[in-house]
Amino acid sequence: MEEVKYSKQSNCVYHCHYHIVIVTKYRKKIFNSGVYGFFKKRLIEIQEHYPQIYFIEQNHDRDYIHLLVSIPPKMSVGSVVRIIKSNTARDLKKQYPFLKKCYFGTQSVWSDGYFVSTVGVNEAVIQRYIEYQGREDLGQALLDLK
Repeated sequence: MEEVKYSKQSNCVYHCHYHIVIVTKYRKKIFNSGVYGFFKKRLIEIQEHYPQIYFIEQNHDRDYIHLLVSIPPKMSVGSVVRIIKSNTARDLKKQYPFLKKCYFGTQSVWSDGYFVSTVGVNEAVIQRYIEYQGREDLGQALLDLK
C-alpha cells in the first residue's frame, strides 16, 4: 500500500484529495497536445498563486480534463473549480483565437458543472488508527498505513 502524505497548516493536518472532472462547454473537442500543454502551464501558475492547492495528477480527453487535487479544508471544492475555470478559460481564449470563434458570445470554454469525488484513506486504516488511539502519546503518533 502506498504511504499517505499529510499536509499541514497552522491549525490542522489533513489529507483532502479530490478527483475533479471539468467538461468543455457544448462538449467541444478542443484539447490536443498543444492546447493541453498550455492548460498544464496555467495549472502551474495557479499553484504558484495558490500554494495551498496542489495538483497531484492531471490528464485529458478531447472534451474534458481529469484532475487529482489536494485542497485544504478551509477552501471549498467549488471555489477551487471556479479558480481553475476562470483563470484557464481567459488564458486559453487569449492564446488560441479559434476558441473565440467556438465560444462566441460567452466568456468561458467550460460547462457550468463539474464532477467531484473524494479520494482518501481507506476505512480499514481509519479503524486501525482509532483502535490504537491512546497507546501512543496523546494523538502525537503518526498514522501507520502498513
